[in-house]
Amino acid sequence: MNAPVTGALRAALPVFAFDTDPAAAFIAANDFDRPTLVVSRARIAAKYDALHDGLGRAHIHYAVKANPAPQVIRTLVKKGSGFDCASRGEIELCLGQGARVEDISFGNTIKRASDVAFAHNVGVTLFAADSEAELEKIAKHAPGARVYIRLIVENSLADWPLSRKFGCAASSLAGLLDYARDLGLVAYGLSFHVGSQTRKSEFWNPVLDQVAPLWHAARAAGHDLQLLNIGGGFPAFYGEHIEAPRRYAARVVEAIEARFGMVPELMAEPGRGLVADAGHIAAEVMLVSRKSADDMHRWVYLDIGRFSGLAETEGEAIRYQIVTPHDGGDTGPCVLAGPSCDSADILYENRPVNLPLALRDGDRVLIRNCGAYTSSYSSVGFNGFPPLDVIVL
Repeated sequence: MNAPVTGALRAALPVFAFDTDPAAAFIAANDFDRPTLVVSRARIAAKYDALHDGLGRAHIHYAVKANPAPQVIRTLVKKGSGFDCASRGEIELCLGQGARVEDISFGNTIKRASDVAFAHNVGVTLFAADSEAELEKIAKHAPGARVYIRLIVENSLADWPLSRKFGCAASSLAGLLDYARDLGLVAYGLSFHVGSQTRKSEFWNPVLDQVAPLWHAARAAGHDLQLLNIGGGFPAFYGEHIEAPRRYAARVVEAIEARFGMVPELMAEPGRGLVADAGHIAAEVMLVSRKSADDMHRWVYLDIGRFSGLAETEGEAIRYQIVTPHDGGDTGPCVLAGPSCDSADILYENRPVNLPLALRDGDRVLIRNCGAYTSSYSSVGFNGFPPLDVIVL
């Protein structure tokens, strides 16, 4: 990090209240020689409190993959959070930052046998599965463990519905619960995921309507299910209105209780909704150009792209907001791209972004609400460009 710069970018950030957005204030007051994510632990703690209040008795298990910075994990440990881990590495990270092993679930349905054994040996007792083969693996390497079965859900209204990579079909659920019991495992519950960036709380309703009958049928069949893991989907602000986190979470819980009744244990796995708006990326414009004299769109190339942190622009699903020193002036449509020599490194083309006409190479910009799925997606240095730097305040 270099010496402080002039207040040009700070003047372009009237949308931010600097006393409540430390990451934005830090970026505006400093210069950076490479793309840098700045994250505020205070903002994460405040968002945790809001979600915790809204979710009530539901236990938060932070989705570690969203942002695995040790300082982030340590902050959430102090708040009392649990952790949804997808690998041995994430389990070791959480334990190393002081998490209690009883607050860790191994939530990936695709696990290496040796990692199941490791988790069992360190005391993890809660595992996800969605197939007979995974149940057999858990039974062999974590005998007697509690398992929850993940379901494929349809009718997602999320901005980014999840694929069929995870979960079993509804028609397979009863057999998997029976098989888990036959293997000596504890058929402990069900899980699902409404899809990433579910912007409105009522968007959960079609998915809940699908899962609730399966829950009731399983219990009627003799499975003493205790846990309903509702996964993630809690939204961040990317330009479209979202509800306040406390109200959003409370309305989701109300919808669950209306359909499921009093579930013994509720678990939620927010990732994006906890950390996204706690961090912003400091970046630089590398080039502004047109492909021809009559091209309607400018091309704006940043020093960060899909391979260095902005992978969630895939399919233009996540629409990051960009703040520039020229905001307030005339704007025009732009194709936004990254710096690498790869034709796939285009962020927004189908839906061009409007950026100031005065924008030039060398301008410093701020990419808003990048605390989730940026540093964890950043490559080790594709094409020789440096990986995303991270500063945690």
